[in-house]
Amino acid sequence: MGHTLTDKRHGLVVNARVTHADGHAEREAAKTMINDARQAADDASVEITLGADKGYDAQEFIEACQQMKVTPHVAQNTSGRRSAVPDTIASSVGYAISQQKRKLIEQGFGWAKTVGACAR
Repeated sequence: MGHTLTDKRHGLVVNARVTHADGHAEREAAKTMINDARQAADDASVEITLGADKGYDAQEFIEACQQMKVTPHVAQNTSGRRSAVPDTIASSVGYAISQQKRKLIEQGFGWAKTVGACAR
C-alpha cells in the first residue's frame, strides 16, 4: 500500500510510505508520518491537525494522535457505532475546513497514475 501525508494548505506531499496491506497499515503509517512531521516542526508547541477519512476513526488512533499533540480532524464513522472523535473537535470550524481540504491528498495519487505512469 502507498501512503502519503500532505500539507493541507497546498496539497503538497510532505511524506510518503509503502507498507504491506494488513488491515492496520494505514493507521500505523499515519502515526509514523505524523511523528516525523512533529519532529520536523521548529516549535514543539506548534498546533498540528490531521484531516483523515473514516478509516482512521478508531479509538487507538485518536488517542495516539492526542498523545502526539495532534488534533485529529478524522471523519466520524457513525455507521452502527459511536465515533472515537470527540464531539468538541467535530463541531469546530477547523474540523469543517480540514474535512474539505483532506481531499487534496487525492491529487498526488492522480498525478502518479496519469503522469508518473504508476497506473500500469
